[in-house]
Amino acid sequence: MEKEFSSTVKIRFADCDPIGHLNNVKYLEYMLNAREDHVEQNYGFTYEQYTRETGCTWVTIQNEIAYLKEVRYNSTVTITSKTIFVDDLTAVVELLMKDDKGVVHAVFWLTVIYFNMKARRAEKMPEKTLNQFAHFLVDIDQKTFKERVSFFRSQNKTKN
Repeated sequence: MEKEFSSTVKIRFADCDPIGHLNNVKYLEYMLNAREDHVEQNYGFTYEQYTRETGCTWVTIQNEIAYLKEVRYNSTVTITSKTIFVDDLTAVVELLMKDDKGVVHAVFWLTVIYFNMKARRAEKMPEKTLNQFAHFLVDIDQKTFKERVSFFRSQNKTKN
């Protein structure tokens, strides 16, 4: 069973700075849009649908991103996402932006908390939802963001 999902996107001119590099904030937009698609295609729901049916959603409480190599206008990249941590209250998703040679251009860790919209507070995920997230959990060797970034930096050197 696949636990890391991917999609391919083309970098648009309007999303780049005057020298043709993808703007930093646009990395986040491309990656978050890809994750939304990955959840719909693989978890079987949209965030809007889940919120409407349960009254709960996931709220971002922390973003960590490292830009390892510039992405240029008109290039095609693959964006992958996987859940790397989950407990009854929070989850961490890792997103990578890679080129066709496997060079990682950006690594992004997104930490979310399960949130009840009506009560306006965090709460524990229902067992069914928690099991679904745990089902897609991927174990990685590096346990901190800094370690993970160092790992990809060294890995990229062998691919250039």
